[in-house]
Amino acid sequence: MTTTTGPIPVEPTAPEGGMRIVIVGGVAGGMSAAARARRLDEHAEIIVLEQGAYVSFANCGLPYHLSGEIAQRDALLLHTPESLAASLNLDVRTGHRVTGIDRHGQKVTIAAGEDSYALPYDALVLSPGAVGVRPPIEGLDHPAVHTLRTIPDVDALRERVDELLDMRVETGQAPRAVVIGAGFIGLEAVEALTSRGLQVHLVELADHVLPPMDAELAPLLAAELAAHGVDLRLGVSAQAVTPLDESVESSTTGAVTVTLSDGATLAADLVIVNVGVRPASALALDAELDLGPTGAIRVDADQHTSDPHIWAVGDAVEVTQAITGSRMPVPLAGPANRQGRRAADSICGHHTTPQAAVLGTAIVRVFGLTAATTGANQATLRRSGIEHEVMHIHPGDHAGYYPGSEDVHLVASFAPNGTLLGAQGVGRAGVDKRIDILATAIRAGMTADDLAELELAYAPPYGSAKDPVNMLGFVAQNVLDGTMPQWQADDLDEAMATTLVLDVRSRTEFAEGHLDDALNIPHLEIRQRLDEVRAAAKGRKVSVLCARGVRAYLATRVLLGEGFDARNLSGGWLTLQAVHPNL
Repeated sequence: MTTTTGPIPVEPTAPEGGMRIVIVGGVAGGMSAAARARRLDEHAEIIVLEQGAYVSFANCGLPYHLSGEIAQRDALLLHTPESLAASLNLDVRTGHRVTGIDRHGQKVTIAAGEDSYALPYDALVLSPGAVGVRPPIEGLDHPAVHTLRTIPDVDALRERVDELLDMRVETGQAPRAVVIGAGFIGLEAVEALTSRGLQVHLVELADHVLPPMDAELAPLLAAELAAHGVDLRLGVSAQAVTPLDESVESSTTGAVTVTLSDGATLAADLVIVNVGVRPASALALDAELDLGPTGAIRVDADQHTSDPHIWAVGDAVEVTQAITGSRMPVPLAGPANRQGRRAADSICGHHTTPQAAVLGTAIVRVFGLTAATTGANQATLRRSGIEHEVMHIHPGDHAGYYPGSEDVHLVASFAPNGTLLGAQGVGRAGVDKRIDILATAIRAGMTADDLAELELAYAPPYGSAKDPVNMLGFVAQNVLDGTMPQWQADDLDEAMATTLVLDVRSRTEFAEGHLDDALNIPHLEIRQRLDEVRAAAKGRKVSVLCARGVRAYLATRVLLGEGFDARNLSGGWLTLQAVHPNL
């Protein structure tokens, strides 16, 4: 290589008899493509160009290294250029940034330090990933502001946290952190910093934490955050990060003030900004490859771009959302790995498994809770105009008579024909298992009838004879075939104004909190007090509720059998309180 002051040298083409595969970007998508290509073609020359210092690292593990749960930094480094050369005969070049693509000449231009050179290719794979969204916040360049996406990011954060904790020994005061963005990474960062002993403020523009979750599950997460001392600020944005006024006494150096859109100010020694990502598609744009409206690279079912010699994978590509059919990027490691494998299959002439529509299945730990989602949430279904019915259940993760059973709070949406469209769960145990089953069910096109008939492993420590997944199917069957008409927590105002609200919880439960003007008749007394219900209803519809929906279902069936127009509150008082926290 030579400096850029003269003609840019061109590296020789691949040796005769082998093709040259050039891969731009490592980590999940790029390295999967490189490894699969080598397994399929022993004679190909495979060159991986990575602009950073690390070509293969576990970015999903970064928050857990920040917390100290993953103690050794090297555990995050899955492979090095040396290990990849030894095991797969890959030519991995870190610190090499691709600056341009000559599609006609089939070569890329590369900057390596102060030098540059051109590299011909037979097949080019783009795996540039995504870049963090930079919100319009004044002062983001202050040294106290960090992100959490790369190994250098977590190195800088650990160093700063260690400094702050050393200062705490001298001052006796907990360091303060502000995390901006309550998405998956933001929540993981909050947990990590809290576990290290920092006082954390969490700022989120949406009206609930983890915006991809349905709103009625978010209060469970908010309560868990509060129980661990996190100060949650919802429905506001950060406007500015400014150095702390020197006239204000500070327990640490380099502290800042974060000003919020509601005028509040938060003092902080550390700020982490993670408000989302966007496709890193600038290289593809400059090469005039086709991009979608979101800026993601358009690819076909085999990861081909609009150029027959160029493939693209990972966070920068456009995929089809399985439920709505919309095209968008989905920055998840699982799809990226499969896309890399598919691109290599296509390049090497191997049988490919075409890109399936993506469900966006994701999971996060929030202290003692797990939250997971798959398919389309209610907001997405509403925006897309997709008709659906929503079911809420709160079963135990295993048999109730076996010690330690914990609630699994599940929300699922079904099409009128019973097809499962999306599901979400929050709980302390068993959430991952159920969401994985439901993700598989969506991929298979299963209906409520199919869920009801699923044969799942059962023993008291692990589940119930009627697993929560089966229960979702049972409830959906009842709702969709008219056996159990239901109403939703969002219908509260209409129910209060036009119907008789019948609370069938016990008198003790009713006394602990209830709706104004609701009639309380415990469900075991319904048959004996039908005249009382009839007199109170005065010909109106009866909106029944209990704690979770089970007793109200039994009462609703009795009322329907006696000629009442009755319906059951989906999810009961638990869901109602989540949607209307001021009850």
